[in-house]
Amino acid sequence: MHLNVDITQTMTTMSNRANFGSRIGIVLATAGSAVGLGNVWRFPTLTGENGGAAFLLLYILCVAAIGIPGMLCEFIIGRRAQANAAQSFKQLAGRTPWRLIGYFGVLTGFLIASYYSVVSGWCLQYVGASLTDRLGDSPEAVADYFTAFSTNPWQPVACLVLFFLCSHFVIVRGVQKGIERASKLMMPVLFILLLIIAVSACLLPGARQGITFLFSPDFSKVDGSTLLAALGQAFYSLSLGMGCLVTYASYFNRDTHLLKSATQIASIDTVIAVLAGLMIFPAVFSVGGDVGAGPSLVFITLPNVFNEAFSAVPFVGHAMAPLFYLLLSVAALTSLMSLHEVCTAFLHEDFHLSRTKAATIVTAVCCIIGTFCSLSFYNADLSLFGMSLFDLFDFTTGQIFLPLGGFLTCLFVGWYVPRHIIVDELTNQGTLQSRFIGLFLFSVRFVCPIAILLVFLNQMGVI
Repeated sequence: MHLNVDITQTMTTMSNRANFGSRIGIVLATAGSAVGLGNVWRFPTLTGENGGAAFLLLYILCVAAIGIPGMLCEFIIGRRAQANAAQSFKQLAGRTPWRLIGYFGVLTGFLIASYYSVVSGWCLQYVGASLTDRLGDSPEAVADYFTAFSTNPWQPVACLVLFFLCSHFVIVRGVQKGIERASKLMMPVLFILLLIIAVSACLLPGARQGITFLFSPDFSKVDGSTLLAALGQAFYSLSLGMGCLVTYASYFNRDTHLLKSATQIASIDTVIAVLAGLMIFPAVFSVGGDVGAGPSLVFITLPNVFNEAFSAVPFVGHAMAPLFYLLLSVAALTSLMSLHEVCTAFLHEDFHLSRTKAATIVTAVCCIIGTFCSLSFYNADLSLFGMSLFDLFDFTTGQIFLPLGGFLTCLFVGWYVPRHIIVDELTNQGTLQSRFIGLFLFSVRFVCPIAILLVFLNQMGVI
């Protein structure tokens, strides 16, 4: 089947559509979409649980082999159509069922934004709590604080609403004055905070063991589950399958080098993940902590680590925890902005609402759903299928929707979208070399779908 997209019509649409104003704005905004709690929280957790350096190497390999081709697929769709995620697939797919992938991506982004704001609100709360020494100075006190806060009926809700309002303020200001300007400010702040904490952690007594854990691979600990965990993390951390990259790519200029941008964004994403490891593992090893503590690492284990590791230098010890949770908050906000924009752009363009009205609807509905997700920690009756609402949203989106969306997107670009469209987008209408087109098509037709399918089957407990 062949598909013809009118380039003149596309260019006319581009002239009337907001675009990122600079190349650095494109890279920082899109990297901000990818960089989030998945890098600063999930990556160190999985690295600690899967043996350290060997997992890191597998992760980098998966980013190169799966992440960049998957990112290019979404870039091609978004920039070609110059529309929100739903309309982008609809324009390229016509009346075929492939058009439903875009709507599926918008739904995924909406659901993730709703429950993601809960954890984002926790980060915001912990900034204030660590500044005022309310976390406690013993493992038991820190654990009790987290339990008391997360099960409180109103405090987490207030934090998630406040956090979502921060995202709302950015989104209503538009692409250049809102998303791009905020990304240019927050991404350097994120990097500087990471660097400060990572350097401080690496200077601690006994930190060498943590550095060795992160960079000296022991392949005897690698098995099939390690590879699948690395595949899943690469997919998760690059924001694939949730409409973010398609939406942001629709704001790219025609002269944007898609391959170079994808490579730069994946590199920034990986560097930040590695810095997160350098921030956490040396500190944990310096106090003899458990690097495989799992999801509790951030909100229970690390406050104790900061208390103990930096206690010899009172000012530094007092500053590390607030800086760390400020870092988490910034990372969470850059990701939430992109999820917010996916939904706002859809309502703005498909229902012809003003950007302010569309963003307000998204903010209101996500805050309501997020409230129920948060209250599910307080009230066990807020559950379905044996899971709390928060866990249900997390499982459904992370374990099912994201892999399925990425799988279908790769098949769509690899097998349905005509080759000439792919060549046009990757070569900027023939102005760039196209020697890698064959490799790209082989990857998205065979390598990426098979890898994503394996991750999905592993998450479902089939393999």
